[in-house]
Amino acid sequence: MEIFNENLIKKLSEDGFRKVQAAHIGIAGAGGLGSNCAHNLVRSGFKKFTIIDFDLVTAANLDRQFYFLEQVGTSKVTALKQNLLRINPELEIEISAERIEKENIMQLFKKCKIVAECLDKAEYKSMLVEKLLPLGKFIVSVSGVGGIGDSDAIQVRRLKDKLVMIGDLKSDISKKPPISPRVNIAAAKQADTILDYLLNG
Repeated sequence: MEIFNENLIKKLSEDGFRKVQAAHIGIAGAGGLGSNCAHNLVRSGFKKFTIIDFDLVTAANLDRQFYFLEQVGTSKVTALKQNLLRINPELEIEISAERIEKENIMQLFKKCKIVAECLDKAEYKSMLVEKLLPLGKFIVSVSGVGGIGDSDAIQVRRLKDKLVMIGDLKSDISKKPPISPRVNIAAAKQADTILDYLLNG
């Protein structure tokens, strides 16, 4: 990993690289957003993660999530950890295959100062923000990535000092199913927003 690290130091500076390596990132949900956000963060030099998801990899996930055919039936967090370690075997990844609820969310993400909200249901998205934002955590949430085309509508909006929303804020995935390109655009913007926050404030 020496060449990997040296290459990133050239791009981020030594101080920037140290900040990225020291940050502990929470990934709430390891589906289309979470799995793709995570691998973008790893490729940007992030090393410490807490990843939470109760679900298993299915064949229906392979059209937009960072998994492979042989991982179908495997816990998403286990499969994602395996895939991320293939990029950088020196990662420090804590995983938990449980559902995120209001009773456990603060404990699950207690080590994380930054959390990528990558959940499917609106009520769980709102619950995460409601519980974690008052703790001073920086949260990057997503709403509206369904459908095809008009990718420029997926925008980054700073709603509060430590709350960023990404998406078009209107496409309902029950009516416009999520397809890989728009999901990946939003996930990449999540990772980029986290990187920008750490390096530029």
